Amino acid sequence: MNAAAAAPAIRLLNLTLGYDRRPAVHHLEGEIAPGEGLAVCGPNGAGKSTLLKGLAGLLAPLGGAIDFVGASPRAAAYLPQVVDIDRAFPIDVRDFVAMGALARIGLWAALNTAERARVAAAIETVGLVGFESRTLETLSGGQMQRALFARLIVQDQPIVLLDEPFGAIDEATIDDLLALIARWRAEGRTVVAVLHELDIVRRAFPRTLLLARECIFWGDTRDALCQKNLVQARAMSEAFDERARECLRDEFDAKAKLHVH
Repeated sequence: MNAAAAAPAIRLLNLTLGYDRRPAVHHLEGEIAPGEGLAVCGPNGAGKSTLLKGLAGLLAPLGGAIDFVGASPRAAAYLPQVVDIDRAFPIDVRDFVAMGALARIGLWAALNTAERARVAAAIETVGLVGFESRTLETLSGGQMQRALFARLIVQDQPIVLLDEPFGAIDEATIDDLLALIARWRAEGRTVVAVLHELDIVRRAFPRTLLLARECIFWGDTRDALCQKNLVQARAMSEAFDERARECLRDEFDAKAKLHVH
């Protein structure tokens, strides 16, 4: 993987995200440092994937802002949940991985020699040599995740956003992908991952944002995932009213409630 430009800091400025004016994430305030490994954890429905879509530029804020400090959301490579990908679409692994180059070469341009070499190297890195002509629907869950990570390698961006990358895959694949994440961070890339597997978070991510529509804790993973915080996150998520009207909280009211360490 070629070294990307230095990752920018990502500042969340009183950020609220949601759908149809109904907030799914309320008033987040904090900063993701360049090269940081941040896990986003919380109960189902806590707004984790919504936050990642906001960081990827796929969802406009309802309030506040996301500041990439001199860069743009185009500096981010985004891996969606595998359930959001149509694996019945007739495309083979090689062409799927090559889609990571579209931002550089455009939609209709053919891959040049350098880009073809980049695709081949990415496929080798994730252990899919020999699978290049296989269609996506023939891949196992672990093989599909490897293909998705190969596409991220080809994208070659300083920020990597991962939405539940380790769900329902084998331990060998998890170990290989965690090694790749460690390599990205060693290169200075920022990695933000939505995760349910708390053992993986404790093992591989130094900092955690514990989310339950609002920030429960943002800081050192050991402190974020203490039992008290996990219980509070679950209680807040269960109490949320899906029929609640749009958020009318004063733009600066939430700052005192956030705990960024």
